[in-house]
Amino acid sequence: MGSPQGSTLSTNVAGFVDNSAADREVSYVDCLPVYVKELIAGGAAGAFAKTTVAPLERIKILLQTRTEGFHSLGVCQSLKKLLKHEGVSGFYKGNGASVLRIVPYAALHFMTYERYRDWILDNYSAMGTGPIIDLLAGSAAGGTAVLCTYPLDLARTKLAYQIVDTRGSFRSGARSTQVQPAYNGIKNVLESVYKVGGVRALYRGVGPTLIGILPYAGLKFYIYEELKRHVPEEHQKSIAMRLSCGALAGLFGQTLTYPLDVVRRQMQVEHLQPSIQGGARYRSTMDGLATIVRNQGWTQLFAGLSINYIKIVPSVAIGFTAYDMMKFWLNIPPRQKSQSVSAA
Repeated sequence: MGSPQGSTLSTNVAGFVDNSAADREVSYVDCLPVYVKELIAGGAAGAFAKTTVAPLERIKILLQTRTEGFHSLGVCQSLKKLLKHEGVSGFYKGNGASVLRIVPYAALHFMTYERYRDWILDNYSAMGTGPIIDLLAGSAAGGTAVLCTYPLDLARTKLAYQIVDTRGSFRSGARSTQVQPAYNGIKNVLESVYKVGGVRALYRGVGPTLIGILPYAGLKFYIYEELKRHVPEEHQKSIAMRLSCGALAGLFGQTLTYPLDVVRRQMQVEHLQPSIQGGARYRSTMDGLATIVRNQGWTQLFAGLSINYIKIVPSVAIGFTAYDMMKFWLNIPPRQKSQSVSAA
């Protein structure tokens, strides 16, 4: 028969082993550099948010690029038609490329935002510590992330643009004229585009993307941090608060830059839609804007904006909230109040 002391010793030993295992797990995370933790947090947040809204993203691209059979439909009708002809998998067509792009994009975006912000504060103290720092750091971070991941965005758009009728005639009462898809995967897109036009072709449409992302990314971080700053301290850690602030930040920023997103999408798929502009190529961002207004009407600059509103609310809100939660789980130290008035 075991003694009480023996039982206590066994319990203590078991507890010591459990605590040691937990300590090792914590130490593995704690030993990572802060910027690595920020990369992990940003990448995970981006992938989670992007997959959540993948069906809406697919429909938005089809509307922006005036895909045959979809350009005159609304959001609900487009979703129903896509489900009918491609099934549930059609909602996530191109999402692999989207997630493959968003993981490094979001990781770089969030991490470089933190790094740029600290660099500005350390080297340009005369600028103060107001929200303008978030605006500048967010814009620079957005530009950096775009340049590093743009070819993957190009691949995502080309894959999402293709419609394959797997459930019968694409157009009721008429023989389907849809051909086999030009691309069969991310790697095939990148190889084909590079073979035809080199590196320059992989960055087709990057001009309007950069012009749009600089103010959008800056405004997104600026508005999010400013809204959080005005939230009472007792609600600072509320998930609902973070979701609300993120949704408002995304809505405002996206509205101002949406026409540039439409130009970017059309530049990315120009050679796949010879009927548009007679196959003409946009020479620049401004030429694209002017040509779309002249030939397609100014309303085309906002094609898919309604669905973008529906998409951007959960996307940006989930992204910011997931990032904040990941920072907490990875033990990323909070910003010091002396560094920024927008510290969470």
